[in-house]
Amino acid sequence: MPNVTEGCVADAATGVRLATRSDESDLRELTSLAVQGDRTAIESLLGQLRPMVVRYCRARLGRVSGQYHIADDVAQEVCIAVLSALPRYRDMGRPFASFVFGIASHKVADALRSSVRSAVPTQDLPDGPDEGPGPEETVVRYIEAQHARDLLARLPDTQRELLILRVVSGLSAEETGNVLGMTPGAVRVAQHRALARLRQLAELESIA
Repeated sequence: MPNVTEGCVADAATGVRLATRSDESDLRELTSLAVQGDRTAIESLLGQLRPMVVRYCRARLGRVSGQYHIADDVAQEVCIAVLSALPRYRDMGRPFASFVFGIASHKVADALRSSVRSAVPTQDLPDGPDEGPGPEETVVRYIEAQHARDLLARLPDTQRELLILRVVSGLSAEETGNVLGMTPGAVRVAQHRALARLRQLAELESIA
């Protein structure tokens, strides 16, 4: 699938990258063409959505094993499910991304249930030399990511999901609201409270 760079702007108050209105309009037009079976539109649509889906799945599933391969597999399943559902999709006035993240949420829930039922298998040794980050850098990255996941895990479910959708996946307030059943205004208020709570938790840890 080709990767298409998202056109985004940064929210001055939060630093969150958000899709512009023109981007949302372009995505809706692209979705309409994809539903009609336009192959180029389908590839472009999936190319735009896949990075958001991957970030979402990694944020939700990263704590399962400390590795990304499970999350990436689930993200691929989400893209396949979206592709299969395209012919049946009907625009009911909601952003298409809300439809996509509804599917992603169910796939992630299935993966979390599976991880509880079975132990995660150890990875095979690589055939050749490892060209990735060294062991020290890997440990630092893991600790930082684990710390962020631990802080998020201490938030209420709705606040955690909202921050993952807004901050990690980059959904707009409208798209996030459609996924969570909230108005855009309520999303912004809840996001402000969730970020304030997250900062408070981090500060308490730093002085503990």
